[in-house]
Amino acid sequence: MLRLPFLLLANLLLGLRLLLGLPFRLMAARKRPTWIRFRLSGELPYRPRPVQRLRFGGATVEPATVTSLEALGRALKVLAADPKVEGILLELEGLAIPDARREALRALLSDFQAAGKRVVSWAVMVDTDAYPVLGAADEVLLAPMGRVELVGYAAEATVLGEAFSRVGIHAHFARRGDYKTAPELFTDGKVSDIQRQTLESFLDERYAVLVEAISSDRGKTPEEARAIIDSGPYSAKRALEAGLVDGLVHEADLGAHLGLEAKKDEEPPVPTYDAYLATLAFPPVKWRQLRRKPRLAVVDVAGIIIPGSGGAGRFAAADSVVKALRKAGRDPRAKAVVLAIGSPGGSALASEQILEAVKRVAKQKPVIAYVDQICASGGYMAAIGAKEIWSAPHAVVGSIGIFVGKFEYGELLEKLGIHRTTLARGENAAFFSSSRGFTPHERAALEREVEEGYQSFLELVAQARGRTKEEIHQRAEGRVYSGLRAKEAGLVDRIGGFEEVCRHALDEARVPSDDFELVRYGGARAKLSLLKLLMGAAHPTTYAFCATAWSLQRRR
Repeated sequence: MLRLPFLLLANLLLGLRLLLGLPFRLMAARKRPTWIRFRLSGELPYRPRPVQRLRFGGATVEPATVTSLEALGRALKVLAADPKVEGILLELEGLAIPDARREALRALLSDFQAAGKRVVSWAVMVDTDAYPVLGAADEVLLAPMGRVELVGYAAEATVLGEAFSRVGIHAHFARRGDYKTAPELFTDGKVSDIQRQTLESFLDERYAVLVEAISSDRGKTPEEARAIIDSGPYSAKRALEAGLVDGLVHEADLGAHLGLEAKKDEEPPVPTYDAYLATLAFPPVKWRQLRRKPRLAVVDVAGIIIPGSGGAGRFAAADSVVKALRKAGRDPRAKAVVLAIGSPGGSALASEQILEAVKRVAKQKPVIAYVDQICASGGYMAAIGAKEIWSAPHAVVGSIGIFVGKFEYGELLEKLGIHRTTLARGENAAFFSSSRGFTPHERAALEREVEEGYQSFLELVAQARGRTKEEIHQRAEGRVYSGLRAKEAGLVDRIGGFEEVCRHALDEARVPSDDFELVRYGGARAKLSLLKLLMGAAHPTTYAFCATAWSLQRRR
């Protein structure tokens, strides 16, 4: 009850501030805007990122910039309930979000439109990934000098074997499963048929989603949508002729286009959401509640999984992830945990460390694993410790397999005039030597380790998924699935979005709530490092899917 006086004081101050501003808001209410502007840019997280205090020299955030999908959803609910609001203007600038977040964003706009409101979108330039957001509006506008870089999806598979050989580097790896293609990045001179087929399956799914979006949003048949994609990219004029946009409007003219009144000799600006709130007599207030909101912990497993600590954001260091899990488990207010996985795997030892930590927390409270981009190999091993695994429809899931090996630099050293002699006592003493490849005796030991590691992986997955080792083996050997196909294969329990996963986790904890506090543990997502991947691959045992060898992208 010690919180009670502070809560009362905080609410008193909030109420006082509300009352003091009431006269000004009442005067402004006569000019309550009918159109509200939002700016969409960057990666657009699900929830607001923590604000860094006392940060100097940072980039200034543009007005109207949306900070998260959750914040946009709250704003749209308020606007949808206001009969005076006609709609919103979405300005897209450098929007680059994964498929799962794009679909979540489209769902928010669809709900707003279902409430009888209009959505008008505008951009200077959009690419293939951003166009489905632009096209989801009731009216799509483009700057007269703008471009629609809509061309579909391309994938580039990379192999470095021949390049390594030319400079005197040789990769020696053993793998379990033809579909465990990760070592091919370092060993092969050309892309394998299996890797090509796997890429084709993901391209087919992403392309089908794009065609469906254009068809439904722009009133085209699938054949017409495919023809439009094949005719890209587009200048503003050609985009208008093709029906990809409804009009060409300069940014300064957007207010006039929406019918807003302007002062003399001035262009009418489109107000921001903050300006709109200033015209409400009683805007939404975050009153301090006596009863605390349910707390949900989110633990990140983001990046290549490595032993030890550090590397937050670029690597999922086992010690750091385990500590984050322990904190989430010890937090009495955290009723459930969402394990947010964005990892292609990595060290087998580190992956199993994380798995055991997940299992321990799962004995205390519900743990739900979620992937919206990639959960492969060692990343999938971490996920199986959770009560359920959820996935976005087109995330990369699976790659149950193992590879072991090292890099030989002896020939490169010779070219550089460096001469090294290896002396050993013991048949496998020079197992990890980078001066030479594996001897037949060492290769036999390598193959034994690969088989043992693979069988252990199968057993762990079989126990977690309630299947036999043979059933998992049929789905393993490095096979990679989209989220939808992983669910069909029994490797994923449900398909859904992040907010849906969060609510489900609280349901499992028997504290259902749409209004909860989210506390995130662990590092943020960041790009993978090829250098670190090369170093990590030289470790004795690796569970990894080599995302670096893939480049699913838009052609610009």
